[in-house]
Amino acid sequence: MQTTRRTEVQVGDASRLFDGKRLTLARQLAGMRKNALAARIDKSATAVAAYENNSKRPAPSTVAQLCLTLGVDPGFFLPGSQGAASTDALPHFRSLRTTSQLVRDQATAYGVVAGDVSAALERYVEFPDPAVPRLSVDIDGDDSDLPEQAARMLRESWGVGEGPLGHLVRLAENNGIVVVFSPPQTASVDAYSFEGQNRPAIVLNPAKFDYYRQRFDVAHELGHLVMHVDAEPGGKIVEDQAHRFAAELLMPADALRDALPSKADYRVLAMLKEEWGVSMQALLYRSRSLGIMSDVTYRNAVTYMSAKGWRRREPGVMPAVEQPSLFPKAVEILGQVGIGETDLVRESRVPVNLFRAVVSRTPIHEEAAKIPVDGDAEELPSGVISLFS
Repeated sequence: MQTTRRTEVQVGDASRLFDGKRLTLARQLAGMRKNALAARIDKSATAVAAYENNSKRPAPSTVAQLCLTLGVDPGFFLPGSQGAASTDALPHFRSLRTTSQLVRDQATAYGVVAGDVSAALERYVEFPDPAVPRLSVDIDGDDSDLPEQAARMLRESWGVGEGPLGHLVRLAENNGIVVVFSPPQTASVDAYSFEGQNRPAIVLNPAKFDYYRQRFDVAHELGHLVMHVDAEPGGKIVEDQAHRFAAELLMPADALRDALPSKADYRVLAMLKEEWGVSMQALLYRSRSLGIMSDVTYRNAVTYMSAKGWRRREPGVMPAVEQPSLFPKAVEILGQVGIGETDLVRESRVPVNLFRAVVSRTPIHEEAAKIPVDGDAEELPSGVISLFS
């Protein structure tokens, strides 16, 4: 296999071809506001805004300062098919009230980077075509069973019947959905999903080591991808619908109705947990939502589990979280034919640490930087640090 090796881009060339959208992306990845970046490069916030909206082109010396400040190579700022990747498609974050705009921008920018890596890999490796059926659901007070219908539709579309679902991450990848872990710097953001430039993506929390919660996260995000393409993210109705979708996807009512106990029989719950790959807490809630278990019985069961410490850690062996394989396998295959990490990093035009986070089978657990990149405690909320560090 032959590949075109990109040459190193000089700051002069980056200045002449500068794409302001890429500066916005780099700034968001670094967790910085415009005025914080302006202070670091000794420019005005107005100048930074002009660079970002392409009404003014930075001089080569300014490009060099931007590279040093943001931790990117000059080639990061070049336009092109990847540079056209847009953040206009808002990710589905769990709660917009508890997630600051700066953190959401950073997580959204990471999604764009994942798309850049995907585009670079797809020049050489053929991935499955996206196969996500769509069923738009009313988000203005929907009382119908459309979320459950959507979950059944996805099972039928993917040919998995009504039985327990196996490796859910692998199933999503086999149907053309990118699944990646976010970097440790964004561990405060729960799992989220978005419509990428070429294919939908699910980003998993790197600090969540609970197999059962991770599977429910994946099912929840699949619900957004199926039902909420045009919906405003973060609303209570939207999130409730995704939860209902996930419950039906993982625990189909027709298959489980006769098996779920009406009383808190923990032996039965433990057996169903192993068979269906869901937690006992999820099974209890499912039994109540289907009208099998009474509200009083459910509340007493939850109280009992809390007293036993089972709501934090249920009894039994905790399986390892499911691992993505689409990107890691592609990188492995390309390495065997002479296209190494250095080539792919240059093709994707992202810093190597972010490239490794995107293509990793497991979360990257490097120590996060102690000080935000702009060094201004008033500029950044607690916990927001550069993804480049």
